Amino acid sequence: MTNPARPNPPKPASGGIALLVATRKGAFILKTDKARRAWKISAPMFFGHVVSHMVLDPRDRRTLLVGARTGHLGPSVFRSTDLGKSWKEASKPPAFPKVPEGQKGRVVDHVFWVTPGHSSEPKVWYAGTSPQGLFRSEDGGDTWRPVSGFNEHAMYSQWTGGERDGTPDGPKLHSILVDPRDSGHLYIGMSSGGVFESLDKGAGWKPLNSGCRADFLPDPYPEYGHDPHCVKLHPLAPDILYQQNHCGIYRMQQPERKWVRIGTNMPKKVGDIGFPLVLHPRDPDTVWVFPMDGSSVWPRTSPEGKPAAYVTRNAGRTWQRLDAGLPRSQGWFTVKRQAMSADAHQPVGLYFGTTGGEIWASKSEGRNWTCIARHLPEIYAVEAAELGR
Repeated sequence: MTNPARPNPPKPASGGIALLVATRKGAFILKTDKARRAWKISAPMFFGHVVSHMVLDPRDRRTLLVGARTGHLGPSVFRSTDLGKSWKEASKPPAFPKVPEGQKGRVVDHVFWVTPGHSSEPKVWYAGTSPQGLFRSEDGGDTWRPVSGFNEHAMYSQWTGGERDGTPDGPKLHSILVDPRDSGHLYIGMSSGGVFESLDKGAGWKPLNSGCRADFLPDPYPEYGHDPHCVKLHPLAPDILYQQNHCGIYRMQQPERKWVRIGTNMPKKVGDIGFPLVLHPRDPDTVWVFPMDGSSVWPRTSPEGKPAAYVTRNAGRTWQRLDAGLPRSQGWFTVKRQAMSADAHQPVGLYFGTTGGEIWASKSEGRNWTCIARHLPEIYAVEAAELGR
């Protein structure tokens, strides 16, 4: 790595916040001031279209990128440089190379994930697609090219499961992580496939799944073939990674290259299955999750219809239930992998969107929850973005 020093800790944010909400029928932006008392929601953008992810560029705090699947344009990326007032489609969206006529090639079904590049590369973005593909833009999201070191890797078919994959709505490449110390150090998560690491900006890749279970495979500890739901790298301690997996909650301390299951300390009747995972911006030992019912039929709802977030403040040794303000019963929703986020204020604000179209917020790090939006379409992603002073 080019600079192994620990990044400087950020100061607590002091400006307003925008919640970037991606849904099955469009996108919305909710805004509030630094007090976080009242929220104003925008009119829908990309109305009626599937929006998987909307992200604000933290390097300029005005550029937005959206991954969407539109009825007339198909899968694409859209860019705004005025915080969503106007949008322009990428002139060359992410796409796999065409194959000769008569041969079967890969075709992007939807752009599922977008991630800003390293701070030293202000115009670089990465995108993950379904089926699993990794793409890079070097002009702010206008044109995209495949990261051939992954997409054309000799092990691609084996790593991704090929046509055998049965992920609902198609397999995903997600959780694209850039080490803040080194622009060439990348991680990706794949559902299905597992976690993979590159040390050379995507030219070469290795599986990073040791210690992680895959209960759905004949060998429960394979080299690859896992189903990570969400993978996070802590910005202040980039050698610490967390993972919410199909088979539990895990933590890794590099350079050990081995996942340790920390979800076994969750209450047994709740379990450690879910989709989102959120890190405290200043404390690498504090993590929030939102469990779902992962029983044998996988109903994908809150356990027993009693939704709650859980927090650990000691790297997974103990967990605390956080449900004040949430439905005490008959809360049959869940939270998708991109639909829970945190701001950088003091105390930290937490936000999640539900499959039932509600957005819940906490100004107290999850101790109390308030519903700030209702009756939206099914929510796919919620990103908390700092707007500055």
